[in-house]
Amino acid sequence: MHFGRLKRRDFIALLGGGAVAWPLAAHSQQPTMPVIGFLGSESPELFAGRLRAFHRGLSETGYVEGRNVAIEYRWAGADLGRLPELAADLVERRVAVIAASGGSAPGLAAKAATSTIPIVFQTGADPVKDGLVASMNRPGGNITGATRLASAMEPKRLELLHELVPKAAVIAFLINPSNRIAESRVLEMQEPARSLGLQLDVLRASSEHELETAFATLVRQGAGALSVGTGAIFHDRREQIVALAARHGIPAMYEDRDFVTAGGLMSYTAGLDDSQRQLGLYVGRILKGEKPADLPVLQPAEFNLVLNLKTAKALGLEIPPRLLARADELIE
Repeated sequence: MHFGRLKRRDFIALLGGGAVAWPLAAHSQQPTMPVIGFLGSESPELFAGRLRAFHRGLSETGYVEGRNVAIEYRWAGADLGRLPELAADLVERRVAVIAASGGSAPGLAAKAATSTIPIVFQTGADPVKDGLVASMNRPGGNITGATRLASAMEPKRLELLHELVPKAAVIAFLINPSNRIAESRVLEMQEPARSLGLQLDVLRASSEHELETAFATLVRQGAGALSVGTGAIFHDRREQIVALAARHGIPAMYEDRDFVTAGGLMSYTAGLDDSQRQLGLYVGRILKGEKPADLPVLQPAEFNLVLNLKTAKALGLEIPPRLLARADELIE
């Protein structure tokens, strides 16, 4: 058949035979993957393990990055002042949901940036006291999340530290002054300290240099032990803090297991990995159509005591049998 004299019926037959199948395929629109905006207060290098837990939670709802969901990551690198700008950028990109992780600050930055895009936070603090939600059971608005209630456990951590180091009459409490509710936590710690017959010395630090100064002050003031407060800045600087405690021979209690695996003495809190998994789980449920206002804030079911036996030995500490029996994990 000569194409110069192609008849109309032959042309129609070619169409029916699929001669134009490729243009139709080329112009067919593929479903657009939803985009999650991930707002983290720390650095990705130090967040790798918890990020895997977040992805695990997402996968439980059927979402896998690169397959049926995309993720835009924004990391503050422990510089909390960058969070509002990073949150605004995610809002401008019109992500489907924002996952705000690493303390209350990312959640608060996201909440200030949008009242319409769903937000799921992960924090160690009390989200009601921090102003993230109206209540645990009925968060309201466009925000919900998961909390480890790590800050609520600070009096219990003080009690356990006192049990391990009963002769320490002065215990230092390290806080981050850039945290807007840090001073209120100091007030909450005063009564538990008095009830244990302890003097609580407050140290303030929010940078590498200030941490060095804080430990020098701790030694100068004769504190016999240290309780490290909660917060992304301390978690991001955990290796430095653990090294400073070892250098000065100070028994220290930390907010989570990551400090103990880095060589710290002890921690008492709910697991960070499980909290991150819950974050991913809620993000996936919202992508499937659930509303943040209908999802109560997730809380930990249990808390874990972790002890580093090697560090205790290096500090010359004998762990009481009762404390050993209560430990959920012993690191040697």
